[in-house]
Amino acid sequence: MPKGDLVFPNGSGNVERLSNIVQRGYNPAQVVAGVTNKDGKAKYGMHALRHFFASWLINRPADGGLGLPLKTVQERMGHSSVAITGDVYSHLFPRGDDSAELAAGVNSILG
Repeated sequence: MPKGDLVFPNGSGNVERLSNIVQRGYNPAQVVAGVTNKDGKAKYGMHALRHFFASWLINRPADGGLGLPLKTVQERMGHSSVAITGDVYSHLFPRGDDSAELAAGVNSILG
């Protein structure tokens, strides 16, 4: 890929390495936002963003998500089958009117 085609090149105009993105951007942003472990270091790895994205796709609109069906989530996540998506994320799909259960879960997390 020609250097001029990069959207976010590094200072030399080349592709930025993931380790640099994590160390110079992602981890410091977590620390500034207070998303840290007990040692004050960044709490989440990059893969957590993938899980957040899947959760957002799945959760109901009333709960801040998009409420997409399993097949659509599978396609957007790039999984080779709906079975993989279901195995990993089936616990997030609403089972009916479980709003009281969801509210209790949110309250237990946020206090």
